[in-house]
Amino acid sequence: MSEQRSSMKTRGDFFELDVGEDLKQSPLFNDDIAPTRLEERTWRTGHVASLWVGMAICVPTYTLGGVLTAYFGLSVTEALLTILLANIIVLIPLMLNAFSGTRYGIPFPVVLRSSFGLRGSNLPCLIRAVVACGWFGIQTLFGGLAIHLMFSALSDSWASLGGTGEVIGFFLFLALNLYVVIRGSEAIRKLESFAAPLLLIVGIGLMIWALPKVDVAALFATPANRPEGDSVWGYFFGGLTAMVGFWATLSLNIPDFSRFVRSQKDQLLGQALGLPLTMFFFAALGVVLTAASHTLVGQTISDPVNLIGQIDNKAVVVIAMLMIIIATISTNTAANIVSPTNDFQNIAPKLIDGKRGVLLTGLVGILLMGWELLRKLDVITSTTSVEALYTGWLLGYSSLLGPIAGIMIVDYFIIKKQQLNLVDLYRQGGRYPSVNPAAMLAFVIPVALTVTAIISQSMMWFYNYGWFTGSLLGGLLYYAFSQTQTPSEPTQDSDNNYSRRTSDDSRSEALSAEVI
Repeated sequence: MSEQRSSMKTRGDFFELDVGEDLKQSPLFNDDIAPTRLEERTWRTGHVASLWVGMAICVPTYTLGGVLTAYFGLSVTEALLTILLANIIVLIPLMLNAFSGTRYGIPFPVVLRSSFGLRGSNLPCLIRAVVACGWFGIQTLFGGLAIHLMFSALSDSWASLGGTGEVIGFFLFLALNLYVVIRGSEAIRKLESFAAPLLLIVGIGLMIWALPKVDVAALFATPANRPEGDSVWGYFFGGLTAMVGFWATLSLNIPDFSRFVRSQKDQLLGQALGLPLTMFFFAALGVVLTAASHTLVGQTISDPVNLIGQIDNKAVVVIAMLMIIIATISTNTAANIVSPTNDFQNIAPKLIDGKRGVLLTGLVGILLMGWELLRKLDVITSTTSVEALYTGWLLGYSSLLGPIAGIMIVDYFIIKKQQLNLVDLYRQGGRYPSVNPAAMLAFVIPVALTVTAIISQSMMWFYNYGWFTGSLLGGLLYYAFSQTQTPSEPTQDSDNNYSRRTSDDSRSEALSAEVI
């Protein structure tokens, strides 16, 4: 008796995979990175928008306006407009890279197999994973501090723990994050749906409360912190690149979430509604509250955790810290744990499943230690932690991630023309090579130019505008190199699987109508 073979089926404009014994034995397959089935694609526009609201409302977003005014030489008005424009720009790769996830139900590492190769995909995956783990450590530091301050407001004994309480808070917050992600995509969806409206209400309330304490006209009339006579454009584009870099990470691994969305319309509308305005509003809230901090506590504080911690009202501190904890969990679980969990699985799917990927993410996050990362960046760049976070961290990793984004978009929409073979993405010997030299070269060349610019201090514009230069050059090089390659010949079995369609037309139409 012959074993059941895997096949790809269409349901209208969407695809799903019937997994046979051949893929179950494949070293490139496990159930956690397998394509989601149509009945599992339940996220609607509101869920996608809630995901972005939950991720955008976090401590780093709160500080963006102040960073752009203090360190990038922009006025408050220029800073907020830069943040809004940057998040409109980053919507483009977010929406485009989400298409493959929604259509085929596949996560980010599997999408990368199409362009970088079945094994070559591990290089960009690991880069994305390390960046996420770095952010995980930073966000867990903020969340752990919030837990410590909340317990300190409730108990003098806890407050006396000092630094020990902060360390305990760090690990408590880490455990909460890992618990949510281990529960699966539905737990994340429910968390974001709960957190998003709550955080928006709290944010609006804080804005209403803080505005009377600030001379808004004077705040927005404050001149930019740059030499008189300097053109605004150099400062503007530097800030714009850093702000695009803020979500350069998610512009790659957005298929990790779009694979659960029921239609392209839902992912497009959800992202457009959830991201730009939320980022703009919460950054504006940070500007206003930072300006009001002198009235509130007698000094200017740009960190909301420390600002609230100095308010002499225990009830206010407890409630505010609880909101910060919820906000940081909703950001951390979605933005910084899901991607490395899938990325680590891609290395060895038979050894690392979803739960082990989550635990490995937590371990790497602890080893990187966000507070140590910031301290080391201080030493390297001779700047404050906040400035290092944005000038060093954001610009640095956006230079690495930009080429990957360009390669992914060109591969899916131009080279592959939105046609992927689900069976061959999970097995060797099909139409996808183990390593694709075209993608590797298209990635290495922009990165090499960036490193050369940093070392030689020439062509610094290539580094300063790293996400833009990297994504454009990476995409163009990938297209050029791909034209020189001989297309790989799929096996006969691969071609048969690819063209196979379900015979039940009525069921196909019903499911297609349900999804759309």
